[in-house]
Amino acid sequence: MKNYLKEYFKLLRFAKAYRGILALAGLCMGISTLFEGATLGMIVPLSDRILTNKQIVIPGKLPPFLSIIVDKLNAVEPLVFLKFIIIFVPVLFLLKGIFTFLQDYLMNLVGQGVVQDVRNNLYGKFQDLSMEFYGRKRTGELMARVTNDVGIITNAISYALKDLIFESMKVAFFAFVTFYIGFKISWQLPLVAFVIFPCIMFPVIKIGKKIKKFSLEIQKKVADLNSLMAETIQGAQIVKAFCREDYERERFKEINRHYYKFTLKSAKRMLILSPFTEFVGVLGAVTILWIVGNEVISGRLSFGIIGAFLAFLMSMIRPFKKLSNVYAINQQALTASARIYDILEEEPQVKEREGASEIKDLNQEITFKDVEFKYGDDDEFTLGKINLEAKKGEVIALVGHSGAGKSTLVGLIPRFYDPQKGSICIDGVNIKKFKIKELRSLVAVVSQDIVLFNSTIRDNIAYGKEKAQEAEIIEAAKKAHAYEFIMNIPEKFDAVVGDRGFRLSGGEKQRIAIARAILKNSPILILDEATSHLDSVSEKLIKEALYILMKGKTSFIIAHRLSTVQQADKVVVFDKGKIVEVGTHQTLLRADSLYKKLYDLQFSI
Repeated sequence: MKNYLKEYFKLLRFAKAYRGILALAGLCMGISTLFEGATLGMIVPLSDRILTNKQIVIPGKLPPFLSIIVDKLNAVEPLVFLKFIIIFVPVLFLLKGIFTFLQDYLMNLVGQGVVQDVRNNLYGKFQDLSMEFYGRKRTGELMARVTNDVGIITNAISYALKDLIFESMKVAFFAFVTFYIGFKISWQLPLVAFVIFPCIMFPVIKIGKKIKKFSLEIQKKVADLNSLMAETIQGAQIVKAFCREDYERERFKEINRHYYKFTLKSAKRMLILSPFTEFVGVLGAVTILWIVGNEVISGRLSFGIIGAFLAFLMSMIRPFKKLSNVYAINQQALTASARIYDILEEEPQVKEREGASEIKDLNQEITFKDVEFKYGDDDEFTLGKINLEAKKGEVIALVGHSGAGKSTLVGLIPRFYDPQKGSICIDGVNIKKFKIKELRSLVAVVSQDIVLFNSTIRDNIAYGKEKAQEAEIIEAAKKAHAYEFIMNIPEKFDAVVGDRGFRLSGGEKQRIAIARAILKNSPILILDEATSHLDSVSEKLIKEALYILMKGKTSFIIAHRLSTVQQADKVVVFDKGKIVEVGTHQTLLRADSLYKKLYDLQFSI
């Protein structure tokens, strides 16, 4: 129970910003509870003074204030009291309804506010986390945290927290009245209640632990479903090309079957709580009825008092049922909360130092000194002892077999990752000392995996430069030789490209990405297979545009098509994570080099 409370208070931290609204909602709940108690209390005068026209009889000595109230009620004529009841009861229910509405609205306000805040915090955290994090997490799993897990927390705060406060108030108030009347009638009545309470609570706690276990499995399966859907929707063309529709359908069915199984197990246990608590409550009620029946028959107790006693007692059954459901909902929410906190408490591997300095431009050179890097602690080093210098304005071509470490090396410049050993410096200063945003603002990237957003062509080109002017966007499109095909589209620059640029061809997407880099106009340019999706004519035009773009910029070109690197100032040849050759295109061709072997192999085909 101690661990449960610790986790629950951690869950409630999400609502910390809404303490004032929660307090106001709690006040409304307290007033509603009093009104509900007053409603049940009307049973006494209604039964004794109006329906049976008898005196209200309560055994034992009453407190002075209560004795005065009973005497005054007994002195009132039944007809007068009836007229009062007719006016008072509608007003009582109206006020009760108003405060019930207010408490529900305020708790929904808190719940929806928490949803908004948690989603914003999660998405903000996603932006702050390093690329290493995305390398070990699935897209669908992260989507499930923002959608499914946050929704479960909303349910816990909007409804379960309201029920926890409101129903607990009712139980406390009704129990006080019930025990007070019970002690006046017979010492046996409170004893029955003491027996009933643990009979309800023990199974509720036991079942709640099972629900928490199943909730964890359910949320895992939701993540699996989201991941599979994201993969197959994005890879729909591959699925169809390889005729794997039936295979993917069966994969989805299998995960969905497990989700169905765990959901049913959780639902079965949640559903059994309500009838169980109701049955135990009724057993207690009939036991009490047997005890007090003789008192009513003998005349030592008025019918109205026993009616009120039973009303307050039976009115505790519904709050107990709701509180048992609250416990089950909270068990689900605690699992979701833990998964969300896993993200919120994740520390990015690439961090900005305190007091990081500004950097506005590249003035001299970029140097790699004894750089070693691996993606995971248990992995082998992808890069080993890299030493390289790129002076301002130089074009550096990185060539080698796939997996040799070329893309990994250039990914270290904007600090997508940090090397485990060695240093990378700009103008003699370690890049870890710079502000990350300012460092990345110096770098424009065109990668082989083109990422376009489901927005307009204009928005995608202007993505790297806020408040870009229309003339600048058009000029960037012209330089990237994208203007011609854009103008042939009916919507032109307002055309929506679809998810990941689905409505454009590979070459068109590549040219949009190049236009985006041109518009950013950064002093450091990374071209990772930037011409890989272009036909021969387009490649020639793009190469001309890129060489114009690269003038005065420090550029890193990664290319398997060696025709694109011949004008580079320096060709760096990679093999198995190490630099094996450095030189110009001509000097490397004259030597007995790996570069020459790659060149001969490519141009002999």
